[in-house]
Amino acid sequence: MSVKGEMKEAAGYVKEEAFEHGKSPEAHKKAQEGRDLRNEGRVEDGKAPKTTEPGTGK
Repeated sequence: MSVKGEMKEAAGYVKEEAFEHGKSPEAHKKAQEGRDLRNEGRVEDGKAPKTTEPGTGK
């Protein structure tokens, strides 16, 4: 695992959680940016990207 990948995953998680319940289009865009960053970090560390619906716990 790389430190850089872990940091991207953590930062993406925080950004996604902060904006995922927003109702504005801007909040949805920022939540998606967080998901993309999170998945980029996961791929760098050799993990599969998360593809489930956010907030489902699956």
